[in-house]
Amino acid sequence: MTHSHEHDGDCKGHQHNHAGHDGHDHDHGYGHGVGHSHGHAPKDFGWAFAVGTSLNIGIVLLEAVFGILSNSMALLADAGHNLSDVFGLLLAWGASALVKRKPTARFTYGLGASSILAALANGILLLVATGAIAWEAIERLGSPQPVAGLTVMVVASIGILGNGFTAWLFNSGRHDDINVRGAFLHMAGDAAISLGVVIAGALTIYTGWLTLDPIVSLVIAGLIVWSTWSLLKDSIVMAMQAVPPGINTAEVRGSLEKLPGVARLHDLHIWAMSTTKTALTCHLVMPTGHPGDEFLTDTAHMLAERFKIDHATFQIEVAESTDCDLKSDDVI
Repeated sequence: MTHSHEHDGDCKGHQHNHAGHDGHDHDHGYGHGVGHSHGHAPKDFGWAFAVGTSLNIGIVLLEAVFGILSNSMALLADAGHNLSDVFGLLLAWGASALVKRKPTARFTYGLGASSILAALANGILLLVATGAIAWEAIERLGSPQPVAGLTVMVVASIGILGNGFTAWLFNSGRHDDINVRGAFLHMAGDAAISLGVVIAGALTIYTGWLTLDPIVSLVIAGLIVWSTWSLLKDSIVMAMQAVPPGINTAEVRGSLEKLPGVARLHDLHIWAMSTTKTALTCHLVMPTGHPGDEFLTDTAHMLAERFKIDHATFQIEVAESTDCDLKSDDVI
């Protein structure tokens, strides 16, 4: 769907053209105009979230019980991490449902931004859980205790299978949705961490080195921080309405400036509406006059295909002398 504003002289216009995906022009004859293109809806991972959450609840219970029975801090650490993943999966699952809600008079963009908040909460939750794991492991280093290595290996092996399968469920969507990427990273990380616990159990059996268990717990904590940092950083960037990762503002500006009839542009803004949808607004100065709805539709499609910008809005100014209050890039 494409809209445009046409402005002449004072940044105030009187023509509104609306071109839909059906190719028909709808001239409403009033006010301002905008242009946007809607991309495809994100893939539904509801079933993956349901399976992943159920498996992780089972793994948490299993590791917690046998972690206590076997006196394994590494197993308890893995259980704590998996518990945080249960909450993380629930957050991501809820957000994936909220993004499908239709816009309302109050939430005119819908609830897509909830997926950004879920990704941010996920990152914070993981770091808090990691701090608790590291603290307990450091205390255990000072007073290492016997560990039932074989029990640890068997239980952690079950964790590898469960988390590895769940990660596979999210694999196809991890490049397109930071919310799904967070779920994938958690599950893949858990599988790798469980592998470390298995190795620690085996080494404990053969060497009798009791400090291996808390050392592995600290390694687990380090891996969690390392794998979570990019998720936390990207979610904060999105929450601050920065240009989403992977989109080069200079390239977008250059593509728009090369369009036929465009003398210059200003007031360019690009931000994430959700973890899968990106919006753009800008003023295009076109002295030759309003370019028509086909130009707007083609430009919106170009932005969607080249830059994955789904919702583009253009304000057309037909007079080069227009004294637009938003002409300077320093003005918001």
